[in-house]
Amino acid sequence: MEATPTFAGIDWSWRHHALCVVDDAGRRIEEGTVTHSRAGLVKISMLLRRHGVSRVGIERGDGPVVEHLLRDGFEVVVISARQVRSLRARYGAAGNKDDRFDAFVLADALRTDAGRWAVVQPDSAETVALRMLVRARHDLIDHRIAVHNQLLAVLQHNFPGAIGLFSQLDIPISLTFLRRFPSEAKAAWLSELRMAHWLKANHYSGRHAPARLVRHLREAAVGRVTGAAAEASEVIVLTLVDLLSTLREEQDHLETRIEEALLAHPDGPIFQSLPRAGTVRAATLLAEIGDCRARFPDPASLAAAAGVAPSTRQSGKHLNVAYRRGCNKQLRAALIDWAQDTPRANAWARDTYDRARARGCRHPHAARILAQNWTRILWRCWHDHQPYNPDLHGRLNDLQKTAA
Repeated sequence: MEATPTFAGIDWSWRHHALCVVDDAGRRIEEGTVTHSRAGLVKISMLLRRHGVSRVGIERGDGPVVEHLLRDGFEVVVISARQVRSLRARYGAAGNKDDRFDAFVLADALRTDAGRWAVVQPDSAETVALRMLVRARHDLIDHRIAVHNQLLAVLQHNFPGAIGLFSQLDIPISLTFLRRFPSEAKAAWLSELRMAHWLKANHYSGRHAPARLVRHLREAAVGRVTGAAAEASEVIVLTLVDLLSTLREEQDHLETRIEEALLAHPDGPIFQSLPRAGTVRAATLLAEIGDCRARFPDPASLAAAAGVAPSTRQSGKHLNVAYRRGCNKQLRAALIDWAQDTPRANAWARDTYDRARARGCRHPHAARILAQNWTRILWRCWHDHQPYNPDLHGRLNDLQKTAA
Protein backbone atom coordinates (compact mmCIF):
# COMPACT_ATOMS: atom_id res chain seq x y z
CA MET A 1 0.00 0.00 0.00
CA GLU A 2 1.37 3.39 -1.01
CA ALA A 3 2.22 5.73 1.86
CA THR A 4 0.11 8.85 2.33
CA PRO A 5 2.02 11.99 1.29
CA THR A 6 3.07 14.26 4.15
CA PHE A 7 4.42 17.80 4.18
CA ALA A 8 6.35 19.76 6.78
CA GLY A 9 7.01 23.38 7.58
CA ILE A 10 9.58 24.87 9.94
CA ASP A 11 9.50 28.41 11.32
CA TRP A 12 13.03 28.76 12.64
CA SER A 13 14.90 31.28 14.75
CA TRP A 14 18.20 31.45 16.59
CA ARG A 15 16.52 30.21 19.82
CA HIS A 16 13.89 27.67 18.86
CA HIS A 17 12.17 26.12 15.84
CA ALA A 18 8.46 25.49 15.35
CA LEU A 19 7.66 22.33 13.36
CA CYS A 20 4.40 21.24 11.77
CA VAL A 21 3.63 18.14 9.67
CA VAL A 22 0.37 17.81 7.73
CA ASP A 23 -1.10 14.93 5.73
CA ASP A 24 -2.50 15.13 2.19
CA ALA A 25 -5.82 16.41 3.58
CA GLY A 26 -4.19 19.28 5.47
CA ARG A 27 -4.65 17.76 8.93
CA ARG A 28 -1.92 18.45 11.45
CA ILE A 29 -0.37 15.13 12.45
CA GLU A 30 2.67 16.50 14.29
CA GLU A 31 3.29 19.89 15.85
CA GLY A 32 5.85 21.13 18.33
CA THR A 33 8.79 23.37 19.19
CA VAL A 34 12.43 22.33 19.60
CA THR A 35 15.42 24.28 20.83
CA HIS A 36 18.10 25.59 18.50
CA SER A 37 20.74 23.03 19.45
CA ARG A 38 22.37 19.92 18.08
CA ALA A 39 19.85 17.77 19.93
CA GLY A 40 17.00 19.90 18.61
CA LEU A 41 18.12 19.50 15.00
CA VAL A 42 18.49 15.74 15.45
CA LYS A 43 14.95 15.62 16.85
CA ILE A 44 13.62 17.49 13.81
CA SER A 45 15.14 14.89 11.47
CA MET A 46 13.76 12.06 13.61
CA LEU A 47 10.19 13.49 13.53
CA LEU A 48 10.35 14.11 9.78
CA ARG A 49 11.50 10.56 9.06
CA ARG A 50 8.87 9.10 11.41
CA HIS A 51 6.13 10.69 9.30
CA GLY A 52 7.75 9.98 5.94
CA VAL A 53 8.41 13.62 5.08
CA SER A 54 10.77 14.25 2.17
CA ARG A 55 10.17 17.98 1.48
CA VAL A 56 10.23 20.80 4.03
CA GLY A 57 9.07 24.39 3.65
CA ILE A 58 11.04 27.16 5.36
CA GLU A 59 11.23 30.97 5.14
CA ARG A 60 15.00 31.28 4.69
CA GLY A 61 17.30 29.33 2.45
CA ASP A 62 20.43 29.70 4.54
CA GLY A 63 21.49 29.00 8.09
CA PRO A 64 22.16 25.95 10.26
CA VAL A 65 18.67 24.45 9.93
CA VAL A 66 18.81 24.41 6.13
CA GLU A 67 22.35 23.04 6.14
CA HIS A 68 21.31 20.29 8.57
CA LEU A 69 18.25 19.32 6.50
CA LEU A 70 20.25 19.18 3.28
CA ARG A 71 22.93 17.03 4.93
CA ASP A 72 20.23 14.66 6.16
CA GLY A 73 18.82 14.23 2.67
CA PHE A 74 15.63 16.30 2.86
CA GLU A 75 14.44 18.59 0.09
CA VAL A 76 14.20 22.19 1.28
CA VAL A 77 11.78 24.66 -0.29
CA VAL A 78 12.04 28.39 0.45
CA ILE A 79 8.77 30.29 0.86
CA SER A 80 9.71 33.88 1.68
CA ALA A 81 8.35 35.75 4.68
CA ARG A 82 6.40 38.07 2.39
CA GLN A 83 4.69 35.11 0.74
CA VAL A 84 3.90 33.59 4.14
CA ARG A 85 2.22 36.85 5.23
CA SER A 86 0.00 36.64 2.16
CA LEU A 87 -0.74 32.97 2.71
CA ARG A 88 -1.96 33.60 6.27
CA ALA A 89 -5.04 35.27 4.82
CA ARG A 90 -6.20 31.85 3.60
CA TYR A 91 -6.86 30.79 7.15
CA GLY A 92 -8.29 33.95 8.72
CA ALA A 93 -8.39 37.72 8.51
CA ALA A 94 -6.44 38.48 11.70
CA GLY A 95 -3.02 37.96 10.13
CA ASN A 96 -1.31 37.62 13.52
CA LYS A 97 2.26 36.34 13.72
CA ASP A 98 2.60 33.01 15.50
CA ASP A 99 5.54 30.64 15.01
CA ARG A 100 3.53 27.40 15.16
CA PHE A 101 0.84 28.77 12.87
CA ASP A 102 3.48 29.92 10.38
CA ALA A 103 4.99 26.42 10.41
CA PHE A 104 1.53 25.09 9.54
CA VAL A 105 1.15 27.67 6.74
CA LEU A 106 4.51 26.60 5.29
CA ALA A 107 3.58 22.91 5.42
CA ASP A 108 0.11 23.45 3.92
CA ALA A 109 1.53 25.65 1.15
CA LEU A 110 3.72 22.72 0.10
CA ARG A 111 0.62 20.54 0.04
CA THR A 112 -1.56 22.88 -2.03
CA ASP A 113 1.02 24.65 -4.23
CA ALA A 114 3.85 22.17 -4.59
CA GLY A 115 4.70 23.31 -8.11
CA ARG A 116 5.14 26.96 -7.19
CA TRP A 117 8.25 26.68 -5.05
CA ALA A 118 11.83 25.99 -6.08
CA VAL A 119 13.85 23.38 -4.23
CA VAL A 120 17.07 24.59 -2.63
CA GLN A 121 20.12 22.88 -4.11
CA PRO A 122 23.42 22.60 -2.24
CA ASP A 123 26.06 25.00 -3.47
CA SER A 124 28.38 23.71 -6.17
CA ALA A 125 31.80 22.32 -5.31
CA GLU A 126 33.35 25.46 -6.84
CA THR A 127 31.37 27.70 -4.49
CA VAL A 128 32.14 25.57 -1.45
CA ALA A 129 35.84 25.66 -2.30
CA LEU A 130 35.77 29.44 -2.78
CA ARG A 131 33.99 29.86 0.56
CA MET A 132 36.65 27.75 2.28
CA LEU A 133 39.43 29.91 0.79
CA VAL A 134 37.72 33.19 1.67
CA ARG A 135 37.01 32.18 5.25
CA ALA A 136 40.54 30.81 5.67
CA ARG A 137 41.89 34.18 4.55
CA HIS A 138 39.64 35.94 7.06
CA ASP A 139 40.89 33.69 9.86
CA LEU A 140 44.49 34.28 8.75
CA ILE A 141 43.97 38.04 8.95
CA ASP A 142 42.61 37.64 12.48
CA HIS A 143 45.76 35.74 13.42
CA ARG A 144 47.95 38.37 11.79
CA ILE A 145 46.22 41.15 13.71
CA ALA A 146 46.72 39.25 16.96
CA VAL A 147 50.45 38.76 16.28
CA HIS A 148 50.77 42.40 15.20
CA ASN A 149 49.22 43.54 18.47
CA GLN A 150 51.52 41.26 20.43
CA LEU A 151 54.57 42.68 18.67
CA LEU A 152 53.29 46.22 19.23
CA ALA A 153 52.95 45.56 22.95
CA VAL A 154 56.51 44.21 23.18
CA LEU A 155 57.93 47.22 21.32
CA GLN A 156 55.98 49.72 23.40
CA HIS A 157 57.67 48.35 26.49
CA ASN A 158 61.14 47.55 25.17
CA PHE A 159 61.81 49.45 21.92
CA PRO A 160 59.42 52.44 21.50
CA GLY A 161 61.53 53.99 18.74
CA ALA A 162 60.54 51.24 16.29
CA ILE A 163 56.87 52.25 16.56
CA GLY A 164 55.87 54.80 13.93
CA LEU A 165 59.23 54.62 12.18
CA PHE A 166 57.48 53.49 9.01
CA SER A 167 53.84 53.87 7.98
CA GLN A 168 52.81 50.46 9.37
CA LEU A 169 54.40 47.99 11.71
CA ASP A 170 53.81 44.88 9.62
CA ILE A 171 54.82 46.10 6.14
CA PRO A 172 57.91 44.46 4.58
CA ILE A 173 60.34 47.36 5.18
CA SER A 174 59.34 47.58 8.85
CA LEU A 175 59.71 43.83 9.37
CA THR A 176 63.07 43.89 7.59
CA PHE A 177 64.23 46.69 9.89
CA LEU A 178 63.17 44.81 13.03
CA ARG A 179 64.88 41.64 11.81
CA ARG A 180 68.13 43.60 11.46
CA PHE A 181 67.67 45.87 14.52
CA PRO A 182 65.42 44.06 17.02
CA SER A 183 66.46 46.19 20.02
CA GLU A 184 67.48 49.72 21.00
CA ALA A 185 71.06 48.57 21.54
CA LYS A 186 71.42 47.40 17.96
CA ALA A 187 69.54 50.37 16.49
CA ALA A 188 71.92 52.72 18.34
CA TRP A 189 74.59 51.72 15.79
CA LEU A 190 72.68 53.64 13.11
CA SER A 191 73.98 57.05 12.12
CA GLU A 192 72.39 59.15 9.40
CA LEU A 193 74.88 57.80 6.84
CA ARG A 194 74.44 54.19 7.94
CA MET A 195 70.65 54.61 7.84
CA ALA A 196 70.91 55.97 4.29
CA HIS A 197 73.02 52.98 3.23
CA TRP A 198 70.64 50.52 4.89
CA LEU A 199 67.60 52.08 3.23
CA LYS A 200 69.25 51.95 -0.19
CA ALA A 201 70.33 48.35 0.25
CA ASN A 202 66.76 47.37 1.18
CA HIS A 203 65.16 49.33 -1.67
CA TYR A 204 63.23 51.72 0.55
CA SER A 205 60.81 53.76 -1.56
CA GLY A 206 59.22 55.84 1.17
CA ARG A 207 59.39 59.60 1.49
CA HIS A 208 61.11 59.88 4.87
CA ALA A 209 64.72 61.08 4.76
CA PRO A 210 67.37 59.12 6.69
CA ALA A 211 67.88 62.09 9.02
CA ARG A 212 64.20 62.06 9.99
CA LEU A 213 64.20 58.32 10.69
CA VAL A 214 67.31 58.56 12.85
CA ARG A 215 65.84 61.53 14.71
CA HIS A 216 62.68 59.50 15.35
CA LEU A 217 64.77 56.74 16.93
CA ARG A 218 66.78 59.18 19.06
CA GLU A 219 63.78 61.18 20.31
CA ALA A 220 61.63 58.19 21.25
CA ALA A 221 61.20 57.12 24.85
CA VAL A 222 63.85 54.78 26.23
CA GLY A 223 63.00 51.11 26.63
CA ARG A 224 62.62 49.68 30.09
CA VAL A 225 64.73 46.52 29.86
CA THR A 226 68.45 45.84 29.97
CA GLY A 227 70.76 42.87 30.27
CA ALA A 228 69.21 39.44 30.06
CA ALA A 229 65.71 40.92 29.73
CA ALA A 230 66.82 42.90 26.66
CA GLU A 231 68.21 39.72 25.10
CA ALA A 232 64.92 37.93 25.78
CA SER A 233 63.06 40.84 24.17
CA GLU A 234 65.19 40.46 21.02
CA VAL A 235 64.29 36.79 20.79
CA ILE A 236 60.59 37.59 21.14
CA VAL A 237 60.74 40.38 18.55
CA LEU A 238 62.53 38.16 16.02
CA THR A 239 60.05 35.33 16.62
CA LEU A 240 57.04 37.60 16.10
CA VAL A 241 58.62 39.24 13.04
CA ASP A 242 59.19 35.83 11.43
CA LEU A 243 55.61 34.82 12.26
CA LEU A 244 54.19 38.03 10.79
CA SER A 245 56.26 37.60 7.63
CA THR A 246 54.98 34.04 7.23
CA LEU A 247 51.36 35.11 7.76
CA ARG A 248 51.69 37.85 5.16
CA GLU A 249 53.18 35.40 2.65
CA GLU A 250 50.42 32.87 3.28
CA GLN A 251 47.79 35.58 2.95
CA ASP A 252 49.24 36.56 -0.43
CA HIS A 253 49.22 32.89 -1.47
CA LEU A 254 45.58 32.50 -0.43
CA GLU A 255 44.58 35.65 -2.30
CA THR A 256 46.17 34.27 -5.46
CA ARG A 257 44.19 31.06 -5.07
CA ILE A 258 41.01 33.08 -4.40
CA GLU A 259 41.53 35.05 -7.60
CA GLU A 260 42.03 31.83 -9.57
CA ALA A 261 38.85 30.34 -8.09
CA LEU A 262 36.85 33.52 -8.75
CA LEU A 263 37.95 33.75 -12.38
CA ALA A 264 36.98 30.09 -12.93
CA HIS A 265 33.56 30.42 -11.25
CA PRO A 266 30.53 30.83 -13.56
CA ASP A 267 29.13 33.62 -11.35
CA GLY A 268 32.48 35.39 -11.01
CA PRO A 269 31.80 38.02 -13.72
CA ILE A 270 28.56 39.06 -11.97
CA PHE A 271 30.25 39.95 -8.70
CA GLN A 272 33.38 41.38 -10.31
CA SER A 273 31.21 43.81 -12.28
CA LEU A 274 29.97 45.51 -9.10
CA PRO A 275 31.53 48.94 -8.44
CA ARG A 276 34.44 48.86 -5.96
CA ALA A 277 34.11 45.07 -5.61
CA GLY A 278 37.63 44.15 -6.69
CA THR A 279 38.74 40.55 -6.27
CA VAL A 280 38.56 39.69 -2.58
CA ARG A 281 35.28 41.54 -2.01
CA ALA A 282 33.68 39.96 -5.08
CA ALA A 283 34.88 36.50 -4.02
CA THR A 284 33.59 37.00 -0.47
CA LEU A 285 30.15 38.13 -1.63
CA LEU A 286 29.89 35.19 -4.03
CA ALA A 287 31.11 32.70 -1.46
CA GLU A 288 28.64 33.82 1.21
CA ILE A 289 25.61 34.25 -1.08
CA GLY A 290 26.27 30.99 -2.92
CA ASP A 291 24.97 29.92 -6.31
CA CYS A 292 21.55 28.42 -5.48
CA ARG A 293 18.98 30.99 -6.61
CA ALA A 294 16.17 29.23 -4.73
CA ARG A 295 17.87 30.05 -1.44
CA PHE A 296 16.90 33.71 -1.78
CA PRO A 297 13.64 33.95 -3.76
CA ASP A 298 13.46 37.75 -3.46
CA PRO A 299 15.69 40.69 -2.48
CA ALA A 300 14.08 40.94 0.95
CA SER A 301 15.18 37.42 1.86
CA LEU A 302 18.76 38.24 0.86
CA ALA A 303 18.72 41.47 2.89
CA ALA A 304 17.35 39.61 5.92
CA ALA A 305 19.94 36.83 5.63
CA ALA A 306 22.68 39.48 5.44
CA GLY A 307 21.33 41.33 8.48
CA VAL A 308 21.05 44.67 6.68
CA ALA A 309 17.25 44.78 6.86
CA PRO A 310 15.79 45.71 10.25
CA SER A 311 13.84 43.14 12.25
CA THR A 312 10.20 44.28 12.41
CA ARG A 313 7.67 42.96 14.89
CA GLN A 314 4.09 44.20 14.76
CA SER A 315 1.08 43.25 16.83
CA GLY A 316 -1.99 45.45 16.64
CA LYS A 317 -0.89 49.06 17.06
CA HIS A 318 2.50 48.12 18.51
CA LEU A 319 5.42 48.25 16.07
CA ASN A 320 8.99 47.43 17.03
CA VAL A 321 11.86 47.91 14.57
CA ALA A 322 15.22 46.63 15.80
CA TYR A 323 18.71 45.77 14.63
CA ARG A 324 18.73 42.27 13.13
CA ARG A 325 21.12 40.10 15.14
CA GLY A 326 20.24 36.69 13.73
CA CYS A 327 21.92 36.54 10.33
CA ASN A 328 24.92 35.31 8.38
CA LYS A 329 27.60 37.41 10.08
CA GLN A 330 30.17 36.78 7.34
CA LEU A 331 27.72 37.88 4.66
CA ARG A 332 26.75 41.00 6.61
CA ALA A 333 30.39 42.01 7.08
CA ALA A 334 31.15 41.43 3.40
CA LEU A 335 28.09 43.28 2.14
CA ILE A 336 28.58 46.33 4.37
CA ASP A 337 32.33 46.45 3.69
CA TRP A 338 31.59 46.61 -0.03
CA ALA A 339 28.53 48.89 0.12
CA GLN A 340 30.14 51.57 2.29
CA ASP A 341 32.91 51.98 -0.29
CA THR A 342 30.61 52.32 -3.31
CA PRO A 343 29.86 56.06 -2.82
CA ARG A 344 33.41 56.71 -4.04
CA ALA A 345 32.49 55.31 -7.47
CA ASN A 346 28.71 55.62 -7.80
CA ALA A 347 26.53 58.75 -7.71
CA TRP A 348 23.40 56.88 -6.65
CA ALA A 349 25.23 55.25 -3.75
CA ARG A 350 26.65 58.63 -2.68
CA ASP A 351 23.16 60.17 -2.79
CA THR A 352 21.62 57.29 -0.79
CA TYR A 353 24.33 57.44 1.87
CA ASP A 354 24.26 61.25 2.16
CA ARG A 355 20.48 61.31 2.56
CA ALA A 356 20.70 58.73 5.34
CA ARG A 357 23.31 60.84 7.17
CA ALA A 358 21.18 63.96 6.66
CA ARG A 359 18.32 62.18 8.46
CA GLY A 360 20.58 61.80 11.47
CA CYS A 361 21.81 58.24 10.90
CA ARG A 362 25.27 57.46 12.20
CA HIS A 363 27.74 55.90 9.75
CA PRO A 364 27.06 52.22 10.66
CA HIS A 365 23.30 52.75 10.25
CA ALA A 366 23.71 54.67 6.99
CA ALA A 367 26.01 51.93 5.68
CA ARG A 368 23.36 49.28 6.45
CA ILE A 369 20.71 51.38 4.68
CA LEU A 370 22.94 51.64 1.62
CA ALA A 371 23.72 47.91 1.76
CA GLN A 372 20.00 47.11 1.94
CA ASN A 373 19.39 49.23 -1.17
CA TRP A 374 22.27 47.53 -2.97
CA THR A 375 20.80 44.07 -2.23
CA ARG A 376 17.93 44.80 -4.64
CA ILE A 377 20.37 45.41 -7.47
CA LEU A 378 22.78 42.67 -6.43
CA TRP A 379 19.91 40.14 -6.19
CA ARG A 380 18.63 41.08 -9.64
CA CYS A 381 22.08 40.70 -11.24
CA TRP A 382 22.66 37.40 -9.45
CA HIS A 383 19.17 36.02 -10.12
CA ASP A 384 19.31 36.90 -13.84
CA HIS A 385 22.95 35.77 -14.30
CA GLN A 386 23.59 39.30 -15.55
CA PRO A 387 26.66 41.44 -14.76
CA TYR A 388 25.93 44.84 -13.26
CA ASN A 389 24.98 47.47 -15.82
CA PRO A 390 23.73 50.93 -14.74
CA ASP A 391 21.61 51.13 -17.90
CA LEU A 392 19.66 48.04 -16.85
CA HIS A 393 19.62 48.22 -13.06
CA GLY A 394 17.63 51.09 -11.64
CA ARG A 395 18.11 54.81 -11.91
CA LEU A 396 21.85 54.77 -11.32
CA ASN A 397 22.79 55.83 -14.82
CA ASP A 398 20.57 58.93 -14.74
CA LEU A 399 22.07 60.07 -11.43
CA GLN A 400 25.57 59.47 -12.72
CA LYS A 401 24.83 61.65 -15.75
CA THR A 402 23.38 64.36 -13.47
CA ALA A 403 26.43 64.23 -11.22
CA ALA A 404 28.71 64.51 -14.23
